[in-house]
Amino acid sequence: MDPLRSRVLNARARLGRRHRFFLQLFLVCVLLMVSYTLPQPLRHLSTVGQVLMVVLLIKHLGEPITFPATSRVSDCLYRALGVLALMAQATWFLTPLSFAKTGMPLLVLWSLFVTWSTLRLVHLLGQETVVNGQVLMGAAAGYLMLGLTAGLLLSVLETVHPGSFTSVHNEGGQLLVPRLRGGLAPVQVWELDFVRLNYFAFVSLTTVGYGDILPVTPVAQIASVSFSVIGPFYLAVVMGLLISRFTIQEANQGKDNRSGDGEH
Repeated sequence: MDPLRSRVLNARARLGRRHRFFLQLFLVCVLLMVSYTLPQPLRHLSTVGQVLMVVLLIKHLGEPITFPATSRVSDCLYRALGVLALMAQATWFLTPLSFAKTGMPLLVLWSLFVTWSTLRLVHLLGQETVVNGQVLMGAAAGYLMLGLTAGLLLSVLETVHPGSFTSVHNEGGQLLVPRLRGGLAPVQVWELDFVRLNYFAFVSLTTVGYGDILPVTPVAQIASVSFSVIGPFYLAVVMGLLISRFTIQEANQGKDNRSGDGEH
């Protein structure tokens, strides 16, 4: 096969894989958010969605073919970090609330993994020359991924340091109190309902700030402020990237139209 034609086919194949990844990641993030609106017993499906999201990131963002210029060591480290993040989540999720300190590794590993994933996702978006529906889905998926990750991290923080957040919705202000009542059996982390903390995570990410949930401890306050900075920063970077690509796209289309008119 002609080398030039081979490079063109490989470029088209990579483009198709990127677009399928953007679509899949967007759908997983949307379904994960929808799972939080389900009745209480079904909300645990969100854990399955989080696992699918990480597997999808490892599969597509950890491929050497996705980033041919990067080293294999970097790709292997990225995949290993994703696996460790999943293992840390499973450990925290299955432990009794009295041993919820197991969430500390999860805080570190998920923060590192999602930060790295976001950087790789933005790098993929930067490779696009045409802004279409799949590219917009990829950009939106990155934002949703940040919000869902913030929700998980804030949930872990509340179990590690109970009382980190207070809410006007629950008696006494404690977010976990309604789930801790009734029965003397040890409460497992997977039995808790963290939907309000996930809601608060997106409120912080979008800098809306309704005030119905408040961070109380210094760690919770710094975490909330951090997400309030990360959200607009991601939007600024991605919007600037997409606008520049769209401007170039419009300019190229204008040149093609002028050249077509000149031929006539």
